[in-house]
Amino acid sequence: MRRNLNHLSYPLPHRPSLLNVRSLWSLVLVASLVWSLHTAGLFQGDLINQGGWTLVLRFLAAAIHPELSAELLKLTLEASLKTLAYAVCGTALSVLIGLVGGVLSSEVWWQSVLAVSRGTTYRTPTYWLVVRAVLAIPRAIHELIWALFFVNIFGLDPLVAILAIAIPFGAITAKVFSEILDETPRQALLAHLNSGVPPLNAFIYSLIPQAFLNLLSYSFYRFECSIRSAAVLGIIGAGGLGYELFLSLQSLRYEQMWTFLIALILLSGITDFWSAMLRRRLGAPSRLDLNVLNLQERKNPVSQTDPVVKGSFLGGIVLILFSFWYVQADYSKLWASRTAQLLAGVVQDAFPPDGSQLSQLFTLSLQTLAMSILAMAVAGLGGILLSFPAASNFLLPGGIFDRGKSAQPSFFRGDLNRWWGTSVLVCTRFLLLFVRAVPEPIWALIFLFVLFPGILPGAIALGLHNLGILGRLMAEVTENLDERPMRSLKALGATSPQVFLYSVLPLTLPRFIAYILYRWEVCIRATVIVGLVGAGGLGRLLTEQLSSFDYKGLLTTLIVFIALTFLVDLISASVRRTLR
Repeated sequence: MRRNLNHLSYPLPHRPSLLNVRSLWSLVLVASLVWSLHTAGLFQGDLINQGGWTLVLRFLAAAIHPELSAELLKLTLEASLKTLAYAVCGTALSVLIGLVGGVLSSEVWWQSVLAVSRGTTYRTPTYWLVVRAVLAIPRAIHELIWALFFVNIFGLDPLVAILAIAIPFGAITAKVFSEILDETPRQALLAHLNSGVPPLNAFIYSLIPQAFLNLLSYSFYRFECSIRSAAVLGIIGAGGLGYELFLSLQSLRYEQMWTFLIALILLSGITDFWSAMLRRRLGAPSRLDLNVLNLQERKNPVSQTDPVVKGSFLGGIVLILFSFWYVQADYSKLWASRTAQLLAGVVQDAFPPDGSQLSQLFTLSLQTLAMSILAMAVAGLGGILLSFPAASNFLLPGGIFDRGKSAQPSFFRGDLNRWWGTSVLVCTRFLLLFVRAVPEPIWALIFLFVLFPGILPGAIALGLHNLGILGRLMAEVTENLDERPMRSLKALGATSPQVFLYSVLPLTLPRFIAYILYRWEVCIRATVIVGLVGAGGLGRLLTEQLSSFDYKGLLTTLIVFIALTFLVDLISASVRRTLR
């Protein structure tokens, strides 16, 4: 009998090899972190400037008593309105650019137009790659560089801030919109095309309605990013809260600075609250669903006739009209003959590019790459740790770490748990809001008080700012988890830590890594703005070349910077593919 059982037994499955693609990427990550720390000088000499602690203590003490004079409050209100108006105008134009560019850079559009399908199998047309390559260039250049360039063409006109936001954000939005359209189910589109409906009409009546909530959700996320960018652009003289913050910090008027900081936090917080509320009522709870763009089913959408939804859309239209009127940008400069002459002069002065500084550019590129890696290590680890207490379904009653009624012997115990969970949730969300509302250059200047100039202050500044963004995005991932696996484990008697380890982490960690990689692509561009205040890397060289009108050197540096951005994009895309 035993021989028969042995004869019928199946071979045991082979243990998977420890050497695979994911383990190799893990080794590359560890090696890159060690290299980045060495490049930042963490293992060499002194990094701390002891004399700067006095300024830091003065800055922190000023938070207790910000200046609240009537004159300053009026200035704060005007600066807040200007920052909001820049963000609204830039977002409106970037969404328009993104919608057109997203359709033209989507694979499904060209497949429909060129009719290259064979059954349900498609070939990738060349036009799709050409449009994507063209859009990749403007999104690789940070909005601050666009702003410094446009200042030389248009002067200090509000048009500078609007275009500086609209052009790179429009290209980024086009990329995400195209991926959303390509991931949207195509059955309805194919039915329309097979019925002889023109491709544009088929898109409008089949694909766009299905993808509308995803497109709208990302547009809200882009608006939140535009507010932060509008604040950053104030540093170059565009006005708004960023300009006032920079002046206050430079003149060491910390009480005034905290007033402007509170206004910026309130503006970001109101936008965050309004965006989250409207998306939740529409059934689109996530700002950015990256799995990677494996879009989830929407939860409990309400009717678009809901008064809050209708009021928000009408208010949004009024806000857009008000913002374009308020900024008073001179759009005639776009087609003025002087603008064409200045652009022609810049192009003539920029060619041929100057290749005499290639060795310096290589060194600065390595510093920029190391800065971005350190920043994302800080942001990724901190974002993961803070994202769970920032999720509404983690510590509150009924959440992941709620032990249930049986573990609460009295009403007082349950009320205490509710109070504790709410306090942790509010404090964590405020911390994430604060660190992402403060612009990266302001963080960099604060850390330059106590750290010597180099890439380390820039890396910490970028890391803190991105920590706030990643923590909030990751918290939404936890909030939108499928609750069935967690309920099943709890029904089987699993403890809260076991539910977290065997249900929550396996479902959230791949998306967390996808978000970190996505923000790394953004962070490599943002190294420019901390370089502006002396944090090193290619950003500092770019701003010096722009201010000295060295267009030949600027073109060479831009080419190197774009190549570095593309390299990060390729690495990020390769790692994300291994997570699918």
